Amino acid sequence: MNFLFHLRVALIGLIMGAADLVPGVSGGTIAFISGIYDRLINGIKSFDLTTLRLLFGGKFRELWARVPVTFFVALGLGLVTAILSLSHVLSGLFKSHPVQLWSFFFGLVLGSIVLLIRETWRWHVADYLAFIATAIGTYWLVGMQAFQTPSSPFYLFLAGAIAICAMILPGISGSYLLVIMGKYQQVLEAVNHRDFVSLAIFISGIAVGILSFVRIVSWLLHRWRHVTLVALTGIMAGALRTVWPWKEVLTTRINSKGEEVPLTQINHLPASTDGLLWAVMFVLLGAIVVLGISRLSPDHRNSHQA
Repeated sequence: MNFLFHLRVALIGLIMGAADLVPGVSGGTIAFISGIYDRLINGIKSFDLTTLRLLFGGKFRELWARVPVTFFVALGLGLVTAILSLSHVLSGLFKSHPVQLWSFFFGLVLGSIVLLIRETWRWHVADYLAFIATAIGTYWLVGMQAFQTPSSPFYLFLAGAIAICAMILPGISGSYLLVIMGKYQQVLEAVNHRDFVSLAIFISGIAVGILSFVRIVSWLLHRWRHVTLVALTGIMAGALRTVWPWKEVLTTRINSKGEEVPLTQINHLPASTDGLLWAVMFVLLGAIVVLGISRLSPDHRNSHQA
């Protein structure tokens, strides 16, 4: 059972990694619908001063009991495997079949929304307000035009903190927010030119952002779980804007391999019905895949036996 648990977590990590490779799709969405979102949030929250004291004090048994190490190892293996094995595949599919691939991810997010609405149904007035507010706010956020922030260390630190917070939220892509803040290219250049000072500042922002933000999310889930789940569903609904299948490229960038790839895009309606049926089929396929992912929950079997 322990092996099966970690095998499922690794598979979820693989799917999360694949989702994070798609601009505009968040691995948090996969964590959310696969049932490990709470476990992930609480696991990250366990990295605090007490954990550091146990680490530097050599109390590894207590540290092992406090931090879900095997959970993160299994999840990390899945994430790394996806990044190493699927990046070229997805890059090729975006060039050859962009509408079909975007349609699949549109169906994935749409199916997730339907699934979560079904699980949280019996909404009250506060739930409707939370859903509408977060959906509208996210739709506006992901539709913002890119702007240039100063290249000072403070703004690089802030960008890291904001980007990682977005990755924790289902539906919002952290890399997409880096594009909006005008920091995507700066971080990419820091990686390519081995600018370890800038990378250290950016990673520090990531560490501070994630350790702070997970505590807020954890508190909200503990205090107002139902309305928080509805609000997170609203975030996913607003984020559908980023995975709309028909897009027009406005600006491009040169990636680390010297290839020209899209940087900013806008949505538009299909110019003709050619390929529309295939797009609809891939939307349905994405929705069906969601049902399969939801059954990957490590607690799925237990929930049915209870």
